[in-house]
Amino acid sequence: MKRDYYEVLGVARNTTPQEIKSAYRKLAVQYHPDRNQGDKAAEEKFKEAAEAYSVLSDSDKRAQYDHFGHAGVGGGGFGGFDPDVFSDFSDILGDFFGFGDIFGSSRRQRSHVRRGADLRYDLTIEFDEAVFGTRAKIKIPQEQPCPDCNGTGADPSVEQVVCDACNGHGQVRFQQGFFTISRTCSACHGAGKIIKKPCSGCRGSGRTRKERMLELKIPAGVETGSRLRVSGEGEGGANGGPAGDLYVVLSVREHSFFKRQGDNLYCEIPVSLTQAALGAEIKVPTMDGEERLRIPEGTQSGTGFRFRGKGVVNINGLGRGDQLVKVVVQTPTKLTRRQRELLESLDEELPSPSETVENEGFFEKVRDIFA
Repeated sequence: MKRDYYEVLGVARNTTPQEIKSAYRKLAVQYHPDRNQGDKAAEEKFKEAAEAYSVLSDSDKRAQYDHFGHAGVGGGGFGGFDPDVFSDFSDILGDFFGFGDIFGSSRRQRSHVRRGADLRYDLTIEFDEAVFGTRAKIKIPQEQPCPDCNGTGADPSVEQVVCDACNGHGQVRFQQGFFTISRTCSACHGAGKIIKKPCSGCRGSGRTRKERMLELKIPAGVETGSRLRVSGEGEGGANGGPAGDLYVVLSVREHSFFKRQGDNLYCEIPVSLTQAALGAEIKVPTMDGEERLRIPEGTQSGTGFRFRGKGVVNINGLGRGDQLVKVVVQTPTKLTRRQRELLESLDEELPSPSETVENEGFFEKVRDIFA
């Protein structure tokens, strides 16, 4: 007695078409005769799964089966199975095992149109160009269909002949078990025709190389490693196929003054000992020009200040980062006698760091460590 088709595929009656396809794929791979050569039981399970899928993958047949069982779809038996059901699902078996059409189906001739390859171009830009965006012109070497032969590789004055090995189908078929398997014809490489005289312009390759000038718009906020995709600017496709894409990979030169972290910019500004002690107003470079920064009296070396909105534009349109300024107090290294005398006098007037209120806790901890 025939098994229920849903039971064969291991799915519920309310399952979706995609789940039915997925369940059949697993069984087909598991019980395919090429993986189980000489195993009659596996071959029968493969046939059983194929028969179940041929019914349940068709909405009309599935409805009949749900109402009337096996009797509603011809009473069962492999004779009621339409092998052409697989003509639209070469990914289920054909591509997995490297075969062409399954069960000898020849309703559609395999297309030889292929998409062109993607190209990569490495472009180096300046720091400020990455911050604000720019335009750049680049030359791209591309392979395009030969204009003399329209990409066929054959001399236009000599007519191509139909391949005898495959009779122009581009594929040859042979019997393997109860399957008829198709493979790409090795004589014409799937073209279905034999080139008697190659095109002189491309020497039979069907493609020529040329350089193309492109102008790119580089958005603000890019950084090293950013990729720009230019659709359709890759290599031309074979036999009239669509062109691939161009991917421009960016590298940003380092800046001598600014460092970038995300959308923020960082820099260090040197100030003198007296500026830090007495306070001062200094000029700070930004990507937009100079800005004035007020240094409070008693500023310590390493103190940070922030200019809001002076960083890098966020590439996703989320505003602009900040510029963070770190003040570094410079200690004089070469002193005149007069300068040394003044500093020594100042040192006598100033309290020792250990005597200041703000440092009492620190020095107490140090004494406890070495006690």
